[in-house]
Amino acid sequence: MSAHPDEDLFTRAWRQDKSQVPLAERMRPRSLDEVVGQDHVLGPGRLLARLLGRGRVPSMILWGPPGVGKTTLARLLAERAEAEFITLSATSSGVKQIREVVDRAAKRRSYEGRATLLFIDEI
Repeated sequence: MSAHPDEDLFTRAWRQDKSQVPLAERMRPRSLDEVVGQDHVLGPGRLLARLLGRGRVPSMILWGPPGVGKTTLARLLAERAEAEFITLSATSSGVKQIREVVDRAAKRRSYEGRATLLFIDEI
């Protein structure tokens, strides 16, 4: 059992042997404070920063080429808002899977008072 029960597989591997972890994973931001180049939306007093301060994440579209950090940013936004993070691939998921996630999210909100951030990749 890990001394850090809440850490994910990648963090555990990083702790065990940092030299074996891919460079992209070692360099990945671990908090919104480590995100570079997004001060126009995440900077102090900016809209997204203010919403996150209230635990809210609006619907949005993140676009850009592969590897620029869209998934990482979405994951960090969910973490800051204390929301459940669910990711689906648009190329392999259908309406049924999205409806299931939405139903579970509604139950989570009702029972736990916790939001869900659904990230649909490959749109």
